[in-house]
Amino acid sequence: MEAATRPVFWHIEHSWFMYVLMVPSLAIFCYGLYRRYKFWRLGRPVARFDRPWERLRRVLVHVLGHGRFLRESIAGLMHGLIFWSMLLLFIGTVVVAIDTDLRIPIMRGWFYLIYQSLVLDVVGALGMVGLGIALVRRYVLRVPRLQHNREGKAPDPSDWVTLLSLFLLFVQGFALEAIRIAANPQPWDALSVVGYALAVPLRGLSQEGLIAAYQFFWWFHTVTVFGWIAYLPWSKMAHFFTSLLDVYFSDLRPPGEGTLQPIDFEKAERLGVSAITDLTWKDLLDLDACTACGRCQDVCPAYAAGQPLSPKNLILDLRDYVHAHAPALLAGKATVEELPPLVGGAIKEETLWACTTCRACMEECPVFIEHVPKIVEMRRHLVMEQASAPETLQEALKSLEDRAHPYKGATASRTDWCEGLEVPLASEVGGEIEVLYWVGCTAAFDPRNQKVARALAQLLHHAGVKFAILGPEEACCGDPARRMGNEFLYDMIARQNIEILRQYRPKRIVTACPHCQNALGNEYRQFGADFEVVHHTQLLKELVESGRLKVEAGSLGKVTFHDPCYLGRWQGEYEAPRDLLARAGADRVEMERSRSRSFCCGAGGAHAWMEETGGGPRVNQIRAREAAATGAQAIATACPFCMQMMEDGVKTTAGEEGPRVLDVAELLLQAMEETGPHTRQAQAAR
Repeated sequence: MEAATRPVFWHIEHSWFMYVLMVPSLAIFCYGLYRRYKFWRLGRPVARFDRPWERLRRVLVHVLGHGRFLRESIAGLMHGLIFWSMLLLFIGTVVVAIDTDLRIPIMRGWFYLIYQSLVLDVVGALGMVGLGIALVRRYVLRVPRLQHNREGKAPDPSDWVTLLSLFLLFVQGFALEAIRIAANPQPWDALSVVGYALAVPLRGLSQEGLIAAYQFFWWFHTVTVFGWIAYLPWSKMAHFFTSLLDVYFSDLRPPGEGTLQPIDFEKAERLGVSAITDLTWKDLLDLDACTACGRCQDVCPAYAAGQPLSPKNLILDLRDYVHAHAPALLAGKATVEELPPLVGGAIKEETLWACTTCRACMEECPVFIEHVPKIVEMRRHLVMEQASAPETLQEALKSLEDRAHPYKGATASRTDWCEGLEVPLASEVGGEIEVLYWVGCTAAFDPRNQKVARALAQLLHHAGVKFAILGPEEACCGDPARRMGNEFLYDMIARQNIEILRQYRPKRIVTACPHCQNALGNEYRQFGADFEVVHHTQLLKELVESGRLKVEAGSLGKVTFHDPCYLGRWQGEYEAPRDLLARAGADRVEMERSRSRSFCCGAGGAHAWMEETGGGPRVNQIRAREAAATGAQAIATACPFCMQMMEDGVKTTAGEEGPRVLDVAELLLQAMEETGPHTRQAQAAR
């Protein structure tokens, strides 16, 4: 087997012409990529060149390793088979080029037998299986998320052209191998398992006929390959390169620090995004990396509720707009002011307002496309440049400006919730504050969430934690203003809050609102602040584990936990609430969608102050039904907005028969009251 190999140009005359064909093919290929690169250069600068080794690791995990692809077994396997087979076949082609063109004899012996014969035959067959699955899913089963659903837009022909052209290339490769094996048998041919099997019925044909067929198919395959290479950067297949780049240049910062960025109001010529040149180059790269796989659409709460938002279509509509008008900008034939409107034109206003900023689309996207920043930037343009927003949002913004909270008509004070409890004000506490309890607007003004605030205060008292609140000095954290798109108001609120917090210098800040936690602990860093902010479930877990808070298992029954988007996907906390429920004696059951793939309650992105306008069930009703399907007697939450939305969802779907909705702190306090010393004494007396 030492001499095992195969002739590359077997019975092929004038093989030099292949290299002639290669020149225009590569020229068209390179120009196609360069054209896309020129489009990206229209975008604003953004720093994505730091931590190269970490970026390479992300590529290894999510491109070569298919990290996010494999979250779905069938779709992930399908894409993996196609991707890995093409990668290994490309390596095999490189080996042939090194051996033939550079005259380095590496396509010899056992390497040839194992890799060039056996491995490439197997992966080629698996690649065809993957392509077959793709064709069946798209054109036989017609998986909904893969179907064209863009109003007024024709289906992209490159979908079927790409799949069929790849399938044709694989078939040609096996046909050539089978003809060569039939006409020129070798002792090791059986290792080429597919080609050998296909060669069996060809062995009765004449040598001359087989050679003629080989010559025809060889040239046909050569022309087809070079045509495919030239077509690649002009088609959906460009994602071979753009997806890799998109993963490499993805944001490495935690979501809370990286997703939304402040505006330098002294330098900004326009506020938000209203033109191609307002997007960053990474935004424009995102558009070319999208393959319309529809995973983002599948997990989008707005789309599920029939609202006018599909994250997939949003990216595709942006891409169509860029590809239609970027050439005119680059050629100097038009200015951005002369182009058709982007916001309100290519992208409808109602599409932007439908987003809950839950980040499910970004968490699910296998190539790390960043949908939410684009949506919020376009909202900024509407609110700050056009003074355009839904009426209820305008009322909430007015209330924020006038009363430092977004609740129109709220008459309670920020300290009414703690009446009868010993909760000191920070202004009354001397020295450094061990824990500052940031109550948040919803817990301060919403009667239902006031009960959660009282439960948390009681738990802190039980644990002996010295804490205080800001009381009248506390204002909204600004999260609603930023999500609505009023970055100017958010900027002002954030700076005022930072000044007050620095005055008291708390060692830690605790809040039961993940939105407040994200703003204070993550987004305020963009303004130079550095506060240690923990969620109340994280602090309570610490207190239980340290023994300061004594908890024994109570009789809470079957409980399911709803992951808040801003605690989970935005800040990566999934286990603290679950650990507390387990310690409190809950028989915990998970919903079908949980943790990083949890379904939104529908309140994020300032939707707590908006009315849903979709034609389907409301987002909170969808989630309430998912919770009820577990058979749980109670739904545990860890966010004041989730509390409001889940209670409303349960009432409208199950009425009084539905599960109770309780915060984790309330369930923990309930377990403590059930198993406390006074309760045990009473039980013993009976």
